[in-house]
This record gives sequence, structure tokens and C-alpha cells, in this order.
Amino acid sequence: MDRNILIIYTGGTIGSVQTATGGLAPLDFSEIHRHVPELVQDHLTIEAVSFEPPIDSSNMGMAHWVELARMIHSRYDEFDGFVILHGTDTLAYTASALSFMLEGLHKPVILTGSQLPIGLPRTDGRENLLSAVEIASALRLDAPIVQEVAVYFGSSLYRGNRTHKASAESMQAIISPNLPPLAEAGVDIQFNEGILFRDPLMRLNVQETMESRIAWLPLFPGQSTEILKRILDWNDLKGLVLSTYGSGNAPTNTELKALLSDANNRGVSLVNVSQCSHGAVHPERYATAHMLRDCGVIPGGDMTTEAALTKLMHCLGQGLEGDDLRNTMRSNLRGEITKFSPVAPVR
Repeated sequence: MDRNILIIYTGGTIGSVQTATGGLAPLDFSEIHRHVPELVQDHLTIEAVSFEPPIDSSNMGMAHWVELARMIHSRYDEFDGFVILHGTDTLAYTASALSFMLEGLHKPVILTGSQLPIGLPRTDGRENLLSAVEIASALRLDAPIVQEVAVYFGSSLYRGNRTHKASAESMQAIISPNLPPLAEAGVDIQFNEGILFRDPLMRLNVQETMESRIAWLPLFPGQSTEILKRILDWNDLKGLVLSTYGSGNAPTNTELKALLSDANNRGVSLVNVSQCSHGAVHPERYATAHMLRDCGVIPGGDMTTEAALTKLMHCLGQGLEGDDLRNTMRSNLRGEITKFSPVAPVR
């Protein structure tokens, strides 16, 4: 079956090629077949577009997420799958954000990048690009095998909102701490079809409104509560993600409790995620976690920090508040969280 794939280049390391003098120059994506001739295949049509100008992923923000979501939406009926080439530094944030913005997605949106430019002999970019295109083209019973936002990197395909950049050096830079790979590429690409996500909504809807007035605060021993106080003094603050110890623990500090309780009472949405790469927040386990629960802090389960931040941006952007926001943050919208036993609402 003929397949049409749109490649979107946002910027990043992958988009460089080696010149005759041995230097690196930006890859011309209108000539991508010349640089990666393996993309020329029977029954496969590739079109490539690029951000103008391409950006370093450190400069990626909500406006770029909206641009990507709109590009996918506007050309959704033309293409069978989408591959986004992206710098690795903020790739997990973009993948998480797009997963929440693209409601009712039933085609593959695969993000990938590289640690070394395509123009270098030892590049990982060529394999990442080719495998991402193959996965975006893959069918089972005439339907796409992958129908969600995912990240391909280092021979593995991961759910986008489960990813985290773990290394600035390794070719296995992107990991998925709390969910196994959706697929692994060896001689063949083996899909873990039992965990692939399927959105119950059948029509693509782009929810592009995201709330930027949120903050993130990791805790550390000896931390002054003045830091939290200054964050919460921001009158326009809508939400705060706390990165706590272990399974969701924080100091049993009366001043900390008072600050969080006051913020919760005035409508600031508070979310708790673990600092640990692997594991989850369990507010029922330890007394040091009970304090956060009693202050109205929403347990984030096993969400990554990237997923928690972008999901909170999404939920607040949709106008959710109070119990509606609390329940939605604890719900599994796009496969970003493992289901846990419900926690009684705070009264």
C-alpha cells in the first residue's frame, strides 16, 4: 500500500551534513532524498518541510508546539504519518505537549533527533530518521500500528509523554522510566502492541490553548521556604509542580504546610511528582507525604516531570479548576500515567 509521510524539521543536531572541506552545514530538507537516499522506496512518498528559520531546541516554546500541532492538523488528511526532527534537549517536553494537544489522534506522530549530525560518519541520525519513517509507515490490517505521539531514539520507540532525556553523551540519550518501549528495532521492528495507546475519540481535535503561568520547584534538604514563598507571591500564578523525594515525600514543616494550604485555598493548582527517575508518588505510604495530600496537592503518580508540567499547562488552558482539574490530572488522558487507587478528595 502506498504511504505518504510528512517530515517536519524544527532544528537540532540531526540537521547537519558534512561539507567537502570537512565542516558541517545545515541540511537542505528540500533535498533530503539526496542526503538520505535510503528514503527512496517503492510505495513511499516523502515530503519534507522545515521551520524557517530552524531553531535550537533550547528555544522551543508553546508557540512552536502550537505551530507543530497546526501543521499536523492542516495536513492530517494528506499524510499517513508524521515524523518530527527535533533537538534532544527539549524533545520530551514537545512530545508530551503534543500528546495532550492532539486529541483524537489516530495516525503516528514520531519525534526523533540525534546526538551526532547526519553529516558525521558515526551519526545516529540516519538510523533514527529511517526507523522513525518506517514506524510511521507501518500498518496492521490496513490501519497504522502506532496511533499516538511517540519518540524513536536509540533503537527503541517510546510513548512521547513517558520520555525523559537522561544523557548528554550516550547514544541512548532518551529513556522511558516507567513504561516499556512501544517497539524495539533489531533485524525487524517488534511492536509491543499490548501497550499501544488508542484514543477513544475518533476525530482529530487540536486543543492549542496552554497556560504558561505555572512554575516548577524541586525540593532539596535545607531549602529555605522563602523560595516557595516568593514563587507563590506571584499573583498570576495558576499552577505549581513540586518535585519531591522518593514516593512523594516532603519535610513536615509547618511553614511549608501553611504556604501550600494557602495557595491551594486561593486556587493555585499544586501537583506532586517524584524526583526519582523510576517510580511513582504514593501519598498513602509515609506520613511525610500525608502533609502534601492534606494541603490539597495532587499526586502525579508516575508521570515524568515533563508530562506533569505540560499536562498542567493543558488542563489549565482548557479552563479546568477545582475538582475537575484535580480529577483530570489524576486521569489517564493519553497514556501518560499508570492508574492508581483513587485518593479521597480533600475537604
